[in-house]
Amino acid sequence: MSPDLRPPAGQDPVARAYDARAAEYREVAGDLGLMDPRDRELIRRWREETPGRLLDAGCGPGHWMAFLHGGEGRDVEGIDLSSAFIHGARAQYPHLSFHHGSFRTLPQASGTVGGVLAWYSVIHTPPAELPDVFAEFARVLAPGGSLLLGFFVGEPRVAFSHAVAPSFFWTAEALSPLLAAAGLELHWSETREREPGEISSRPHGALRALRS
Repeated sequence: MSPDLRPPAGQDPVARAYDARAAEYREVAGDLGLMDPRDRELIRRWREETPGRLLDAGCGPGHWMAFLHGGEGRDVEGIDLSSAFIHGARAQYPHLSFHHGSFRTLPQASGTVGGVLAWYSVIHTPPAELPDVFAEFARVLAPGGSLLLGFFVGEPRVAFSHAVAPSFFWTAEALSPLLAAAGLELHWSETREREPGEISSRPHGALRALRS
């Protein structure tokens, strides 16, 4: 389904699923203290190495947005399908800018964003629709801009039962040609197994891609 034919944000089944469990999600995964220190360090380095405005695509409760803003007051924006997440994020972080909507149709003008963080936010996107999402990320990124993507590692395109909504496994190797088709060049990737006590037991993956 093309981005302009998708249901409005409030009617999207993923949005409804997260709206229904927003309070529960914030309890288990909506605070930086609950995040793995290695993830915090990776995103911190990416923030320091990425000039310009930063966009959190699929920002959820806004905790990574606040982290990106940081002590330096970086120019950051967030967008999420869940109205419950956006309402809570605006209340908790009134100094930050949050948009209620889909990252398939971003409100930012073309070439105006230095970096896009999509931290486990494209996991629910059906594989056939992912090229459109990457194309939209590439559209808003300035030349040389950076995408940092987090995902669950497994057999590419295979669905699994996520706690909130159906999701899909990926690998950096399988994502690379989809990124390239959108004008995003894979620059770096990592995988790792989970440690006891992490929120998820599924293997972690992350990659960084640059806008050509």
